[in-house]
Amino acid sequence: MADPDAGARPGEDHALGGPAAESISTDADTARGPGRVLVAVYGLFAVAAGARATVQLTWQFDEAPLAYLLSALAAAVYVVATVGLARGGRAGRRTAVVACTIELLGVLAVGTLSLADPAAFPDSTVWSGYGSGYGFIPLALPVLGLLWLRHQSEVAAEQAEERAVEPGQNSPPKSPPPKSPPNSSPPPA
Repeated sequence: MADPDAGARPGEDHALGGPAAESISTDADTARGPGRVLVAVYGLFAVAAGARATVQLTWQFDEAPLAYLLSALAAAVYVVATVGLARGGRAGRRTAVVACTIELLGVLAVGTLSLADPAAFPDSTVWSGYGSGYGFIPLALPVLGLLWLRHQSEVAAEQAEERAVEPGQNSPPKSPPPKSPPNSSPPPA
């Protein structure tokens, strides 16, 4: 049987399941550390809100259509936030920022309307009462998400600066190219 690492260069890791060299990203990763918790909680809320909305829209739509449609919207926002946070990188962070911002605005608007006009919401949504039915997690989650994403953007900017200036190579700023001397030949006659 042939050795799978035969011919490999020293230092190369060809372990099955190991990351390929091209897939290792130096960008700030939104799905590491506290980001993993955010991805897990957003994923949980996506499933919970989606299941709730599916049941309500299928069996109880006539009772409170606005509330149930808002629960479906919340589920969609949670799915987008989950994907953006899990994807990471610049595009993932942008996607997650948009989703978290929409979520925060939705929680604040629906929470305020559900308290100001309870008759408009005969049944609660995920965002009713600022997420009181879910321990106010729908209110805290977008704030925590936006704070984490801001931190990750700062980390990514620092990493980009470090890549731009290699350690030990503090080169002076580039000067413009020298101007060519004026043409000293006489004009054609």
